[in-house]
Amino acid sequence: MAAILVLGADSQVARELTARAAGVGIAASAVRRTEVDVADSVAVRSAIAFAAPVLVVNTAAYTDVDRAETDVDEAFRANATGPDIVARSCAEADVPLVHLSTDYVFDGSKPTAYTEDDPVAPLSVYGRSKAEGEDAVRRALDRHIILRTSWVYGAYGSNFLKTILRRAQEHDELTIVADQLGCPTATADIADAILGIAGRIADDGTPWGTYHFVGRGVTTWHGFAAEIVDAQAGITGRRPKVVAITTAEYPRPARRPANSALDSSRFHQAFGVRAADWRERVRHVVAALAIRPAAGAS
Repeated sequence: MAAILVLGADSQVARELTARAAGVGIAASAVRRTEVDVADSVAVRSAIAFAAPVLVVNTAAYTDVDRAETDVDEAFRANATGPDIVARSCAEADVPLVHLSTDYVFDGSKPTAYTEDDPVAPLSVYGRSKAEGEDAVRRALDRHIILRTSWVYGAYGSNFLKTILRRAQEHDELTIVADQLGCPTATADIADAILGIAGRIADDGTPWGTYHFVGRGVTTWHGFAAEIVDAQAGITGRRPKVVAITTAEYPRPARRPANSALDSSRFHQAFGVRAADWRERVRHVVAALAIRPAAGAS
């Protein structure tokens, strides 16, 4: 039987979590959307009954922020209806839930990092759907952890870091938004945070609730990209120029918060787990991807 059941096996966090769980001897099984649609109550209940887990982790989500502006029903189906069904199914089975959420539930108007006590005010359909999903989890299940994170990257799946690595091989100049603040967060750190929660499940004093968990340090997308380019330069020999632009110069269908930095101190105090500095993790991930030198690079 699996100790942890992970919904959304194709997500980058799910893939990292199952790999790191195996590395520390924790059994974890992950199911894809094609196997278990989180918005299908029969499928979710059956998966929980079959796995008999001590913890369910929901990483399934609609994450295309811009497309969600027009694909509203699907965004809310995955990000609001799905978490509601998962939480209700966990309540019926008396199993706790870790549900991943996002910095985009905030509007970005706060000048400092957001804490769990700050009111949500999402700017986009994606943000609203995730906020509604959070509320559904809180209503349906007492034993839950809502884990808000941001700017997620890692060795698995598609993410900003891998996009910049590819573009660095294809272009001599990259234009990146420099007026949005956030905290890049490695999937390795998120996985370790979830494993830290799993280690506390047997403790009757588990501090359930909503937490922030992000990489240490705050930067802009431009700063994030510049660090990635610098990290890969010694491997590939490629060092394209990273040019700062404004959000207004790169209009997108969905509005982004100008500041989505999150304060993770409450999670560290509760679970004793703290993410690495984002710069350190970027270099680890770039090295782990084992990029081959570009043709003709010195």
